[in-house]
Amino acid sequence: WNMRGCSGEPNQKPYMYHSGVSYDLDHVLKHILESYNYEEIFFVGFSLGGNVTLKYFGEQGRDMPDEVIGAAVYSVPVDLTSSSKQLSRTINKPYMNRFLRMLREKVESKEQLFPDIVSSNGFKEIYDFKGFDDRYTAPLHGFLNAEDYWNKASALYYLDTISKPVLLINAQDDPFLTPECYPRDIAYQHRNLFLETPAFGGHTGFIDRQLNGVYWSEKRVMKFIKEIKQPEFQQKRIHSA
Repeated sequence: WNMRGCSGEPNQKPYMYHSGVSYDLDHVLKHILESYNYEEIFFVGFSLGGNVTLKYFGEQGRDMPDEVIGAAVYSVPVDLTSSSKQLSRTINKPYMNRFLRMLREKVESKEQLFPDIVSSNGFKEIYDFKGFDDRYTAPLHGFLNAEDYWNKASALYYLDTISKPVLLINAQDDPFLTPECYPRDIAYQHRNLFLETPAFGGHTGFIDRQLNGVYWSEKRVMKFIKEIKQPEFQQKRIHSA
């Protein structure tokens, strides 16, 4: 599914999307449940989408519909505060510049629709996510400032209440992530959160060495789905509760 403003055309509201916008994900899931006859639904999320997925699973807790059997997420900045600061480092400047170019295009498209609410004037003075989130994300989505947004949108604070099997894979060489984004202690005690930290993979770069067009991440998703559907897996979860 495409987040607001990511489908090739701007959405018709002043607000867009952000790392914690789980209400849209909830709307999509309810639409699927009402419109289709799926017996099983499995979520896959990458980066920002992975944070939204984890946050949503934590928010829903035991109220998650029975049709949802689990999720797999990759390269997730579960702690937005530290990850945002990590991306502002000089070593990550090429990534940050690319993000800001893309965000500026979205801001300019919003400005055409809502000139009294959104302005791109002075955008060149924004150098990192804090500057962008302070000026745009926070006021457009009801947060006090960037720090308030990061604290309320970080999936890290919702992991404890996840009630479905979730696989979190964050590569150790991911340039966007900090130690806080590898919640080892939480996963160690959690019966539904499975953390894997491969040495390589970068940020969503889990390719297959065979170069056959199938990503390693895709294979791991399918394997995890098979694993969680095994009776012995469910029995292990029950005993570890």
